[in-house]
Amino acid sequence: MLDMKFVRENPDAIDKAMADRQSSWDREKFFELDDERRSVIGEVEELQATRNAESKKIGALMKEGKKDEAEAAKEAVREVNEKIDGLAERRSKLEADLYDFMSHLPNIPCEATPVGVDETENIERRRWGTPRDFKAEGFEFKAHWDLGTDLDILDFERGNKLSGSRFTVLGGAGARLERALINFFIDTHTSRGFKEWWPPIVVKRQTMFGTGQLPKFEDDAYHVSGDNFLIPTAEVVLTNLHAGEVLEGDSLPRWYTAFTPCFREEAGSAGRDTRGIIRQHEFDKVEMVKFAKPEDSDNQLESMTAEAEYLLQQLGLPYRVISLCTGDLGFSARQTYDIEVWLPSYNAYKEISSCSNCGDFQARRANIKYRDPENFKGTRYLHTLNGSGLPAGRTMAAILENYQNADGSITVPEVLRPYMGCDKIERA
Repeated sequence: MLDMKFVRENPDAIDKAMADRQSSWDREKFFELDDERRSVIGEVEELQATRNAESKKIGALMKEGKKDEAEAAKEAVREVNEKIDGLAERRSKLEADLYDFMSHLPNIPCEATPVGVDETENIERRRWGTPRDFKAEGFEFKAHWDLGTDLDILDFERGNKLSGSRFTVLGGAGARLERALINFFIDTHTSRGFKEWWPPIVVKRQTMFGTGQLPKFEDDAYHVSGDNFLIPTAEVVLTNLHAGEVLEGDSLPRWYTAFTPCFREEAGSAGRDTRGIIRQHEFDKVEMVKFAKPEDSDNQLESMTAEAEYLLQQLGLPYRVISLCTGDLGFSARQTYDIEVWLPSYNAYKEISSCSNCGDFQARRANIKYRDPENFKGTRYLHTLNGSGLPAGRTMAAILENYQNADGSITVPEVLRPYMGCDKIERA
């Protein structure tokens, strides 16, 4: 959530930020609500001063024996209290409306985020690895959905039978590869400074609100009993671990990681990536979350992105890193790097990790602050960051396609062999 004071004092900056995001905001409505709220507060303060003055009169009048005047003063105080109570209700309604208004405003892109209309104007920063030339090797590559079916490790028909479209059953070496990837990701992160968590995947509405999934993206969320939701990413639970808390400055930065199943309705993705396991309603992912001081968060974004890159380098998968432009930036982010892995079936790079610096946007929604008495009095909002490290399904698809052999078998990347117990996946 944006700082209301900043919005009030810098409406032109909000105009530009929303325009850069290919979005808009109702400037007139904001000031209408804000001005009325401030007017009500001022009116209440005046009435309270009047009430205090009248209350003081009552005691003096009683001492002087002026009962009639004292009763008149009491009646005046009662009338003032009624007005204050009425204004309190009005203030509560205005503040609720203003809070709802602010909750729909996306984050302001930082200066490092390139200005652009949509994904076609994202900027490539670097590449790693070289895609295989299958023709030079003398065979035609297959897509992962065909490879997985031929090897009997991906079962799309039974996934559809059990749960519907965009659900997949993994069998044999496919199930083992999924587990191997999750363990490899977690073991790597924890060996490099991340603290592992095992959080619940059913969360309250406020928890989803804290990271910006609600209210804007409710149609993409899975509802469960009551007013609860299945998480779309472990970012939701890891970030909200410290909701309503004040952390010590010398404990920052904090690096967290967790494996969870993730659930997404994909309401706005009809017709996109319908084949294979690139876009599923349920998928497994290892997530990274960081809590940092504001002056350090840009450095933490670079190191988080490098962490996701390191995993792909260890797996030997070609990828590229791009900076998302303002028109393609996520709701809560001020800056984002997407890492895209090479997929022969698409003849293109496809997103496998998104690493974002959210500034204090999520911290305001979840009320997460820190204290640093050597540098300032009181408390301030910290910065939160999140990144995929990595999704098991998309990584599996990339491994199947990039490590396939002419006979339809899959060479297991060297770093996964201790987890898999084999160096090749073949049809059983």
